Amino acid sequence: MEIPMSRRHFLSATAAASLGTLAIGAEPTRPVGGRRPIAVSSANGLPAVERAMELVKKGHDPLDAAIEGVAIVEADPKDHSVGLGGLPNEDGVVELDAAVMHGPTHGGGSVASIRNILHPAAVARMVMKRSRHCLIVGEGALRFARAHGFPEVELLTEEARQIWLHWKETRDANDDWLPPPDETVAAFIKQALKPRVTGTIHCSVLDTHGDLGCTTTTSGLSWKIPGRVGDSPILGAGLFLDNEVGSAGSTGVGELNLLNLSSALIVEGMRRGLSPKDAIMDVCKTIVRRCTKDPKRRQKDGRLAGNVLFYAVSKDGKYAGGSIYPGARMAVHDGDSARLEPVDALLDR
Repeated sequence: MEIPMSRRHFLSATAAASLGTLAIGAEPTRPVGGRRPIAVSSANGLPAVERAMELVKKGHDPLDAAIEGVAIVEADPKDHSVGLGGLPNEDGVVELDAAVMHGPTHGGGSVASIRNILHPAAVARMVMKRSRHCLIVGEGALRFARAHGFPEVELLTEEARQIWLHWKETRDANDDWLPPPDETVAAFIKQALKPRVTGTIHCSVLDTHGDLGCTTTTSGLSWKIPGRVGDSPILGAGLFLDNEVGSAGSTGVGELNLLNLSSALIVEGMRRGLSPKDAIMDVCKTIVRRCTKDPKRRQKDGRLAGNVLFYAVSKDGKYAGGSIYPGARMAVHDGDSARLEPVDALLDR
């Protein structure tokens, strides 16, 4: 029989699991350098950039700092686009994707469609450090995580289960699932079902030595076909870095980045001398030009269906965010303070 657990005990147990998990594979600290550090993230990453900056100022590796930063969001049951509490696939199962890249070694690792692991970004770091592979998926990723000491956790929270169940009951009026009376449906369910969740969190960190690290982690598109993999765990699509140039990552509709290797293109733009902002806008134009050729990627009026958001930082400490459609923000910590900033958009609504 399942033993009920209070929210307080649940969160305490989750926090304890997080602390132990995040130590697996972390680098030792080193003396702090003289460069000004920068941390950038998606709008849900304000606590992530605060934590990452705290760590790099203590001499932690930039990738380790980024991983600990996004771990706060991975463990937050109220963020339905990442980790614990993430909205599940169409079968009601939470499947997570994550990737990391490490500037000093140009290493990278990722996991896709992994279940029951609270911090997939930390597992991606172990794929990078303790295997010859770059990407491990599904059951193999779970076995790899367990072998390295990552505990299994039930990721489908009660709130996420209720949202999924209501989606299942209301998506087809002719099927055999019957919805409850409208007046009994909780407000949080109605709110969560307004847009389809594409979420995700990315974090790029430039440390006090001028070294870069980045990670992207997600529960993926809500109600996805089981086994669907987006851009987040694909090096070059959901994130990319070159320690001599800069780092970039993305959130939004992953298929648009898979079709264009968008993050790698942004870094290559910076290599050609473009600023982070101009490199992002150049890639946004490329996505629109290419992807509107496909009928399923465009709206009836011919405009692109879906949005992607980008976050980039260059080797010299410049940073920018950008998107195809307006309304997005990014989290930034410039070494002095953390804040949310609006990002420029390529197109109007």
